[in-house]
Amino acid sequence: MIEIHFRQKEDAQSLYSFLQQQLPDKSIGEYTLHCEDSHIVRGRNTHSRKDELFRWTKTGLCHFIMKVKLNDWLKNILAAYYYRDEEEQQQIIEIVHSILEGKNDELNAFLPQMNLQERLFILIHEWFREQPVFSFDHFIKFRLRSFINELEKYVELSLDEYKMEQEYQVFIQRLRDFLRERSPKQPKLHLLCDEGITFFNEHFAEMKRGDLIGMIDRRLLINHPVYVDSVTIAPLLSIAPSNIYLYTNDTEQPLIRTIRNIFEERVICKPINAFTEMKDRFCPLSTKKDMSS
Repeated sequence: MIEIHFRQKEDAQSLYSFLQQQLPDKSIGEYTLHCEDSHIVRGRNTHSRKDELFRWTKTGLCHFIMKVKLNDWLKNILAAYYYRDEEEQQQIIEIVHSILEGKNDELNAFLPQMNLQERLFILIHEWFREQPVFSFDHFIKFRLRSFINELEKYVELSLDEYKMEQEYQVFIQRLRDFLRERSPKQPKLHLLCDEGITFFNEHFAEMKRGDLIGMIDRRLLINHPVYVDSVTIAPLLSIAPSNIYLYTNDTEQPLIRTIRNIFEERVICKPINAFTEMKDRFCPLSTKKDMSS
């Protein structure tokens, strides 16, 4: 028999529902699970396989904390930072989870590597071993206090990332608005994105840096002096081509991502090795001339 006591009725009901969903189909007939007095979750193995019952319960409790209670704690921390809007909270929580799960390399560098789920399971295992009855609220208070405090570091980092992303989206929208008011000065451009970015016109003639700078609409640099890249973004916005062919092997690098976000459906991405093929197909004479010279 395993007993898990809760102070809050909602927590008992929530864990009870969660454990029922996690119970393996093949084991439904082997376990009896009850939620009594709205405060206690009881588990009994009908075949007396105590070790298996304990292992399943500890694993289920660990997943319950990581998937249900963790988000509740994160929302409480965010509310203390005056982020109470549910949609905003959810976006920030998704960033937190990306860090916790090691999916965000850029942000992971700012926090020490730590497997929170593994650490949590060890704490649960030790508490079950020491206590005849598992008190959920005592466990949270005495064993997870430092765990919850560490979450604040993840929230703070995620908030910074969220604010930066919001500023980035505002910046992108302003440049889209600027682009919408301009008529294309060239029908298409080809951008070869290798070690740097080289511009080519629709006939695959290279566009020199001085010529590109001369095309820049100065309002861009006046209105967005910090954010607009004068080497790539400013010329593109000023020329406002109907189509941009991007030849790159990394579509997720920041500058490429920004170009795609601003120009949206105007951008056509191709691998770098497609550049020569496209140039040969549309400008065979100029290619032969280049080779002979």
